[in-house]
Amino acid sequence: QVQLAESGGGLVQAGGSLRLSCAASGNILRFNAMGWYRQAPGKQRELVARITSGGTTNYADSVEGRFTISRDNAKNTVYLQMNSLKPEDTAVYYCNAVRLGPPLSAWGQGTQVTVSS
Repeated sequence: QVQLAESGGGLVQAGGSLRLSCAASGNILRFNAMGWYRQAPGKQRELVARITSGGTTNYADSVEGRFTISRDNAKNTVYLQMNSLKPEDTAVYYCNAVRLGPPLSAWGQGTQVTVSS
């Protein structure tokens, strides 16, 4: 069983920064990829950023250049550094871990990010 615990959300003014953390129960290198998703009220959950076990990263177009995903293997933690935040970044942010074999997809409980204008 995999447990993911997000932290770091909060209320910030537009233009500000936040860093989200996702602590996993166990070695994160056992996952093929870990990512951050977000879901705003009335909208579908969307991918924000993802990092593979090999270190490859990809980002949603809306956050490219503003957000950075990284990981600390020794701490079994993945981070999302969010800079130049905009009101449209307001959402619940979820951490996800995926393993291809045997198949596994785990989610954290989410952390609220609110950006005021």
